[in-house]
Amino acid sequence: MIQRIFLVLLGLLVLASTSAATVEVVAVSPSMGALVREVAGARADLTVLAGPNRNLHTLQVRPTMMRVLRGADLVVAIGAELEVGWLPVAIRSAANPKILPGTNGYFEAAAQVRLLDVGGAANRAMGDVHPVGNPHVNMDPVRMAAVARALAGRLALIDPAGASRYRGGAEGFAAKVDRRVRSWRSKLSGVPGVVLYHRDAIYLLDRFGVPLLGTIEPIPGVPPTGRQISALTAKLKGGRGIVIYTPYQSPKAPKSLATNLGWRVVELPMEPPRGSDGDGYLGHIGRWVNTIASAK
Repeated sequence: MIQRIFLVLLGLLVLASTSAATVEVVAVSPSMGALVREVAGARADLTVLAGPNRNLHTLQVRPTMMRVLRGADLVVAIGAELEVGWLPVAIRSAANPKILPGTNGYFEAAAQVRLLDVGGAANRAMGDVHPVGNPHVNMDPVRMAAVARALAGRLALIDPAGASRYRGGAEGFAAKVDRRVRSWRSKLSGVPGVVLYHRDAIYLLDRFGVPLLGTIEPIPGVPPTGRQISALTAKLKGGRGIVIYTPYQSPKAPKSLATNLGWRVVELPMEPPRGSDGDGYLGHIGRWVNTIASAK
């Protein structure tokens, strides 16, 4: 009897150890965190560095950042120079060789998929430009499914015992994306178009063939002048569309443009809520889709 109890307890201990978190992951944003949750589940102990309303171009390095990076097995970034102003500094300051670029512990979503806007001007006088390509791949659910599969492979290199869990999580997410995309494509058919503040949602527009009618910022990262807004108003007058901006972009110019055109103007975050999983991420994209579709 005692031996049987001992074996049962031993089995419970083994089960607990195999189901416990095994990989310390730091994701830069809620969308990257959502992929980690979907792919890894309880096998990842996850920290997300930025909330949904933060501009990932301009985060400041803080001691709390360096503390979590110091203990990380894997960093999941968006990449394509989106975090170039702060993440390399934070990683170097953390002094953790496991997460240096070029190691298995450093993963960039943008490196896993084809980018838009590749080969733009590299002159910083042209504003906030990314000559390697537009980094905002998190706004395309199809690319995110590809990123999830690549992330599963990377996690399996770090934690081979969880390989089947990671692969299954990525494939499950891809199946969810496929179902949603079919519905969204129908919903967005015939939409007249969108004005964005910045070219940050073009992956979503490109995926569903939605016209980009203009951007509030003619030069990325440089606030528009009154003359530029007047010119954009004259160009779009008499047409239909919707104006969208994010929480960290000034609402003044988008609201002025929308008022002059008689269009709807909406503030939407670029990221899902901080604690999102794959369903939360898809709900975030669904909110964008519904907003854009309202311009019909």
